[in-house]
Amino acid sequence: MSYDPALAALAERSIRLITGMQTPEGAYPASPTFSAYVGYSWLRDGAFIADGASVAGQVESASRFFDWCAAVTVRRAEKIRWIVEESRAGRPPGPEHMLPARFTFAGDDGADEWWDFQLDGYGTWLWALVEHLERHGLDGERYREAAQLTAEYLLVSWERPCYDWWEEHSQHVHVSTLACIAAGLEAVARAGLVDDATVRAIGDETARLRRLVAERGTKDGHLIKWLGSTAVDGSLAAAIAPLGFTDAASDVARRTIDVLEAHLFVDGGVHRYLGDTFFGGGQWPLLTCFLGLAHLAAGDRERAEELLQHAAATATPELDLPEQVPGHLIAPGMRQAWIDRWGPVATPLLWSHAMFLRLGIALDRIDPAALAAPQTAAQEETLA
Repeated sequence: MSYDPALAALAERSIRLITGMQTPEGAYPASPTFSAYVGYSWLRDGAFIADGASVAGQVESASRFFDWCAAVTVRRAEKIRWIVEESRAGRPPGPEHMLPARFTFAGDDGADEWWDFQLDGYGTWLWALVEHLERHGLDGERYREAAQLTAEYLLVSWERPCYDWWEEHSQHVHVSTLACIAAGLEAVARAGLVDDATVRAIGDETARLRRLVAERGTKDGHLIKWLGSTAVDGSLAAAIAPLGFTDAASDVARRTIDVLEAHLFVDGGVHRYLGDTFFGGGQWPLLTCFLGLAHLAAGDRERAEELLQHAAATATPELDLPEQVPGHLIAPGMRQAWIDRWGPVATPLLWSHAMFLRLGIALDRIDPAALAAPQTAAQEETLA
């Protein structure tokens, strides 16, 4: 072990934010003060946050989030069965009738308009759930109904165009989304959380999904942003690690990492994609950590450590990690327009803190045992 004392304070702040802001229902807020995110929890963001909490030893916190996911899903059992039946009959419901990407803390659909039809979160929560159960030797029986419903929903929907991780480009089928779906389906099949017929269907459908990615989701030997594209996206690193959709030792993984480094890493941070205009198109610390995890899985520990330090350097003096930083903007003229619309960049972003923990612990630079210890009253006071 080679724990880094310089990272300890940020790690402690990260785990206090994640556990301290978790709602009584078990949801993780995306960001406590950002106007467009207040009051909502995303399955995708939350699943990665829960995965970070689980790795950091916060077993109860992560379990409570998965309990929330399960409750949200089972509550919509009738709707899911209708979507499945209609889809199997060749009448797939329109995007407005599909499940949303985010929910209120109470588990309700959002009342305001959003770019809601996203499939990645449903795969991601299944993947993170099984990782959590296997990591800590937990019984997953209470998640069986929710896992079955979610798997059936994904099996009939995975080929459909939908919004990507960034709630954009709904006309495309996104490779990062497919990676989340495959990882989740294969996880619940492996864990025996779905019935035998669904296990067989998962084997068939994920084989088709992987063939599709090989044929139309790669270009010049690397993963691409969406089927038929030539561009890349920072989220593709997650397909390598932690999702494990693409073998880190493969030529595709190595080439994907190289292209992400060449196209999206600039001045210590990773952009979402070329052409990004959201808040000017800055660099996202959480993507820097995803790229670090991909490097580590591929065997480049030194580069992974550099990326961890880059991500940590984006923390504010209060040790809050933002959604993005403006050090190198792709579209600087667009930054003020977004500030005028929604206020300053989301800070802190719990997903950023979770990915920092995930990479730091994977590198043995952060001590999970110290983070799993109960917080003192004085430590909890600093969260306010």
